[in-house]
Amino acid sequence: MKQQLQEIQKQALASLSEIRDVRELEALKVEYLGKKGKLTQILKGMGALSAEERPVIGQMANDVRIALEEGIADVRARLEREILNNKLKTEVIDVTIPGRTKPLGKKHPLTSVLDEIKDIFIGMGYEIAEGPEVELDYNNFEALNIPKNHPARDTQDTFYISENVVLRTHTSPVQIRHMQSHNPPIRIICPGRVYRSDTVDATHSPVFHQVEGLVVDKGVTMGDLVGTLQAFAKGIFGENTRIRLRPHHFPFTEPSAEVDVSCWGCGGSGCRICKGEGWVEILGAGMVHPNVLRECGIDPDVYSGFAFGLGIERITMGKYGIDDMRLLFENDMRFLKQF
Repeated sequence: MKQQLQEIQKQALASLSEIRDVRELEALKVEYLGKKGKLTQILKGMGALSAEERPVIGQMANDVRIALEEGIADVRARLEREILNNKLKTEVIDVTIPGRTKPLGKKHPLTSVLDEIKDIFIGMGYEIAEGPEVELDYNNFEALNIPKNHPARDTQDTFYISENVVLRTHTSPVQIRHMQSHNPPIRIICPGRVYRSDTVDATHSPVFHQVEGLVVDKGVTMGDLVGTLQAFAKGIFGENTRIRLRPHHFPFTEPSAEVDVSCWGCGGSGCRICKGEGWVEILGAGMVHPNVLRECGIDPDVYSGFAFGLGIERITMGKYGIDDMRLLFENDMRFLKQF
């Protein structure tokens, strides 16, 4: 058995020196070290040995196995080096060839304008508040002083999921949630997506974006609202921009106003953009109605506040001279690359 083990080691090491590829190496490994390999067959006969011979043959067989495994590992390393060297010789890379440039992604114009708006109000000390787009009827209407029989609740304007659940028609419910969970002073803006049952055309979409603002504190006046909106208009449209307030009605503010800015196209002299009027409407605003404050647990005899809401699409169209809102949602790269 000693002679057989010595002969197996001699044959295997001789065969290893002639190996030229990995397949031959794997076949040799199976031939000598596999379950039915030559070394394994020798070890099966150890049961017939005497107690004195068994440890001697076992040690010798183990030494042979170690020698074969080391030899196989050395040959495998040699073959892998040869494969790598051949690959480096045949797969030549010309490092002087210019690389393929990848187009850089850019912000969508709506995102760019929203970021500008956020920066302006954050600079004035506002915080950003967010809320769910699927909203309770109470938060979307009733808490905002819009009773059950109000025309704004008509199903032609609102997407109803159930009798008491809607897709929010404005981000005002975020203001309600914030007032119910925070004590004054409050100074927030509420950006987000809103939904209304509108027909798609150049100036309307059933899905659009708003930013609403809310300030509640002691001694807040209409003058504070005007000053805030003037600062916003100058920040978004330029230092020469002026604003104009026109009386209006909103159920959740009193008094209420629609706010115009001097036309960004002509500066107020009259042009196609403003239809010759010199002014463009951009938002609605007003002093928070006492009923809304009271509904949120805030005493209107102690605190007052103002709120405003603007459409991001309208601001974006004005800033970039876009005449069709649908372009903002069609994902046409020819259009988006301009920004």
